[in-house]
Amino acid sequence: MNDYQKPSREELKQKLTPMQFEVTQNAATEPPFRNEYDDNFEPGLYVDVVSGEPLFSSLDKFDSGCGWPAFSKPVAGTEIPEIRDTTHGMIRTEVRSKLADSHLGHVFDDGPGPTGVRYCINSASLRLIPLAEMEKAGYGKYLEPFIKAGLYKPATHTPAK
Repeated sequence: MNDYQKPSREELKQKLTPMQFEVTQNAATEPPFRNEYDDNFEPGLYVDVVSGEPLFSSLDKFDSGCGWPAFSKPVAGTEIPEIRDTTHGMIRTEVRSKLADSHLGHVFDDGPGPTGVRYCINSASLRLIPLAEMEKAGYGKYLEPFIKAGLYKPATHTPAK
């Protein structure tokens, strides 16, 4: 899966839920603690719900207590554009997907080592590709960190027990 493209606005209205559309296309924020991936730690790859572009790995996900999924870094080789955000009377750094320009959330400098950053991401902007389905879904090149962590055995193409 290397052909990551942004569908038309009309297609997105059909494909996405109203919350996904508002978050990714209009920079809305979903409610904290009441979203799909805040407390989900299933192994896999998080991709842009709009384009399928790989964004974050479950290996870099942590519980920050903020109410949204938090990651210490993007997937290796992924560029996540940062934009100064002065809305709501705050100065923050918004993060967007590079290829589809989807609003993802914000990045803060209060994360764990070694990066010291916290990508605070809306679940509505993400889709989880479970580890067992990554290769079949075309994301096999992102399996190496899971293999190194002992979570995936390439010879069997099944998650390690």
